[in-house]
Amino acid sequence: MQKNRSIFINTAIAVASLVLFVPFLGGVHLFDWDEINFAESAREMIVTGDYLTVRINFLPFWEKPPLFIWLQVLSMKVFGINEFAARFPNAICGTVTLPVLFNAGRKLYNNKFGLLWVMTYACSILPFLYFKSGIIDPWFNLFIFLGIHHFIKHTRQKAVISILMSAAFIGLAILTKGPVALLVFLLTAGIYWALNRFRTILSIRDTFIFIIVLLLTGGSWFILQILDGNFSVLKDFIAYQIRLFQTEDAGHGGFFLYHFIVLLIGVFPASVPAFMGFLAFRDDTPVQRNYKKWMLILFWIVLILFSIVKTKIVHYSSLCYFPLTFLSALVIFKYIDRKIFLPGWIVAGLIIVGSIVSAIVIVFPFLGYFKHQIAGSSLITDDFARNIVLADVRWHGYEPVAGLILIAGLILFLVFHKKRLSFQAMVTLFASSGLSVMLTLIMYTTRIEAYSQGAAIAFFKDLSDKDAYVETLGYKSYAHLFYTEKKMPENPLSYKKNWLLTGSIDKNAYFTCKITSRDRILRNYPGLKILYEKNGYVFLLREK
Repeated sequence: MQKNRSIFINTAIAVASLVLFVPFLGGVHLFDWDEINFAESAREMIVTGDYLTVRINFLPFWEKPPLFIWLQVLSMKVFGINEFAARFPNAICGTVTLPVLFNAGRKLYNNKFGLLWVMTYACSILPFLYFKSGIIDPWFNLFIFLGIHHFIKHTRQKAVISILMSAAFIGLAILTKGPVALLVFLLTAGIYWALNRFRTILSIRDTFIFIIVLLLTGGSWFILQILDGNFSVLKDFIAYQIRLFQTEDAGHGGFFLYHFIVLLIGVFPASVPAFMGFLAFRDDTPVQRNYKKWMLILFWIVLILFSIVKTKIVHYSSLCYFPLTFLSALVIFKYIDRKIFLPGWIVAGLIIVGSIVSAIVIVFPFLGYFKHQIAGSSLITDDFARNIVLADVRWHGYEPVAGLILIAGLILFLVFHKKRLSFQAMVTLFASSGLSVMLTLIMYTTRIEAYSQGAAIAFFKDLSDKDAYVETLGYKSYAHLFYTEKKMPENPLSYKKNWLLTGSIDKNAYFTCKITSRDRILRNYPGLKILYEKNGYVFLLREK
């Protein structure tokens, strides 16, 4: 009976995940850089028929291993080369992740805790958003979490299957994004080992098994590259990983507390109750306390590691979503069971952070009414940013309802909390958050895209049926490759921008640049003529 109930809940979670994460995947163009980067690599695999080598612009691309790109290739084989296909693998990841959380939670506590963990993860802002995206991190994070989860099981049960699963999942994580997966795992396990006074947690036999399985999974692609004579790709890959830790990659810098802020706002509402989760709960069993220790170590390792790393990108700390939502679910679980009372500072934190998020969502559409005043103010000093603000983007006026829903959820949360209806308080809060995020995603992303890159994407799509060269000048992008449906270059000189700008080209060359670099580019390359300007972008032509 218990088994049938578990199957029913798992099925219901999977179906609900599909309903949440699959619709509207193709409703907006892919975003530069990451979404278009990976989708373009998948497209080029299909175009070339070479599924071993990751490419960008039909040249070896050494920044990422191929597993996620293979998933996108499979999706594109089914749905075609488009936005829906590029994002579909992460919708499936969401459909896998939520049942994983439920089963981990129910085995550790009970069904209620498992469902609360699902709720805190699925209804928080960035965790929800990432399952609707085309970036690598959802699968990467899931594989690392599963690797650590099975390793925890092995330390308790000493079952060979657990160490096999742990090594296999860490290997898949390496094959998804690179050796940082192994670094995170080793640091987490190492800190746990040290905190447990260096007691043996892995036998020599199990260590050997772990290494062999890890090499067979995570090392398979790297070994194939070496055997195929692509050792230079492997060297460049390692050099890139090191550079990310030492320098700001392409301007993605930030202050030390960057990821603290990202997690506080981006994983709302789960982030606020999670603060209480750092406290000890005496009623937990030794197994539960041990699991929590692992989650705390994982959280701090990821947060500190990527706070130290010079390159600051929002999704670098996304692995923290697992331990953070675990801690949040734990607090809510005990709050609902009346084992703890939610202190005033947690309630105040929920209201303050929730109000900030709501205010941003509500106010944003109305900024268009004051765009001339904003563009002319001292706050905007960059011509490109000024033109983005002045972009002609149509808002219907009903979009702020997404923020109002969250406000209503916060009010109802307060009402239920004061009446000591803890279950209703938390379900209302997270349900309103999930609904608000979904509506914001549907109503805002197309307009945000219109501000940020819409003009450039439209230009590239118009050129998709022309036999011409297309390049960007003065800024990095992958959009021109994907949206012009670029074919494998026949002329190797076309890789040299200087030849496209000054050489004897054999067909027309189109360029985009930002308005901030327009005068310099025209001064240096008088053969270019302006076709038009829009939303801060300048579109240029050099005729053959």
